[in-house]
Amino acid sequence: MREWLIHYGYLPPADPTTGQLQTWEAVTTALRVMQRFAGIAETGILGIIKLRDASILLVLLGEWQRRKSRERRSAGSVWTKRNISWKVKSYPRRARLSRETMRVLIYYALKVWSEAIPLTFHEVGDHTADISVEFLQLDHHDSYPFDGPGGMVAHAFFPRDPQRAGTVHFDGDEEWTFRSPDDFGTDLFAVAIHEFGHSLGLAHSSSKHSIMHPYYQGPVGDPLQYQLHIEDHAEIQKLYGKPCLSPLDQPDFLNLVHCCFPPTQYPCSRLGKGFPDRCTSNIDAVAQIRGETFFFKDQYFWRLSQSRHLTSPQPALTTHFWQGLPSALHKVDAVYERPADHRILFFSGPLYWVFKDNSVEEGYPRPITDFGLPQGGISGAFSWPSDQKTYFFKGDLHWCYDETTRHIEEASPLLQESWEQFSSVDSVLSESDGTLYVFKGQQYWKFDQETLQLQAGYPRSIATDWLDCTIEPLRIMPTKSAPEETENDKPLRFRLRLPILQGVVASLC
Repeated sequence: MREWLIHYGYLPPADPTTGQLQTWEAVTTALRVMQRFAGIAETGILGIIKLRDASILLVLLGEWQRRKSRERRSAGSVWTKRNISWKVKSYPRRARLSRETMRVLIYYALKVWSEAIPLTFHEVGDHTADISVEFLQLDHHDSYPFDGPGGMVAHAFFPRDPQRAGTVHFDGDEEWTFRSPDDFGTDLFAVAIHEFGHSLGLAHSSSKHSIMHPYYQGPVGDPLQYQLHIEDHAEIQKLYGKPCLSPLDQPDFLNLVHCCFPPTQYPCSRLGKGFPDRCTSNIDAVAQIRGETFFFKDQYFWRLSQSRHLTSPQPALTTHFWQGLPSALHKVDAVYERPADHRILFFSGPLYWVFKDNSVEEGYPRPITDFGLPQGGISGAFSWPSDQKTYFFKGDLHWCYDETTRHIEEASPLLQESWEQFSSVDSVLSESDGTLYVFKGQQYWKFDQETLQLQAGYPRSIATDWLDCTIEPLRIMPTKSAPEETENDKPLRFRLRLPILQGVVASLC
């Protein structure tokens, strides 16, 4: 019992210089602390504890747990730079999860924290990352050996560590899982969120609702939907402050204490005058990336969270976020996320770029003629889940591209018949369920994913519904009524031209 408490940091070891022994009172006190963190009755008496409760303990770095400061937030234990790089340096030798799945789960675990604070994380391809992630076994020469399946499953180092700041080690002998029952394996996404909390400077929490609770409590759900508990949200913001309203345009180093201002002010923008007004501008391209929606205009973009909330009223520079695009880039024609491998493709003029997250892959840009497209450029693109094809368009023309065969093919009959309604539009957004949104001017239309029928109540305003603007009522010139359908017309009954917005839309923002 005493050895277990010492091993996990609840009881300091005997002083090797004096041979001092621990009193039973100290053991009882340590046991009470362990019980408090476990969320069980603080008796100071060792009763029957499930082996699972002890074996899956997530006490990270026992030495820090031994110090009382480990239970507090250290003001000096934070990152003082805004852009943090990361890399997975090694993977388990044998694992149920693919390496790509593990890498994506690591990405989303970091994203959980970046949504709460003014830091951004980007993956790099070299070994000089700020946060290095490794899957190791047993004694791996950092003074904190793993113990095989069960027991200690991972540990992380605080930002203040001079040699290993931010490093995260996962036990390579664990059965790492994702979306599995609680009693099978260890959920990588849940543990990774916990570990990165330590990498950012957080200590453990005795709250059973906290992701920083020292005991593994099973999976936490879908990475696209997970949000920090209110306590974790508050604690991490004590260290770094609230996220700036336009975090992508902050300098690389920032004052962590005075980063952000009251919500009525928008000091984070460094763009100056001349950037587009989201409430009155037409949109160049719209894309759904990692569950979030991006609106592109000129060199800038606005970003909407998964719950479709605008992250900042100010636009961010596209080239600052997707590093590898030319600094002289003035306009993006189309952007889409490739479903097969989640690569992100940018099109501008005769060229295109392929990104893995926000890092451009080697060998790009390349000519869009690789897709069988004309070198004169395109107006937009979208990937449609209903037929697993990618569609490019320009004016009245469209091309259906098969990502598997990498050839232009014939479009699905449904989309082929209905394409006229999409002609001469600015952008088309396809959601994961196949729902299509068509954007033209300052309006948008919504079409059913199965029938491509225009849904009632459209067109609507892009500015009010997507970009958080308050505008005057739209004044649309009446259009001629469509002729009555005949039997021969019915299959094409939605081939009506999109009405063009007339009148002035004034921003009251």
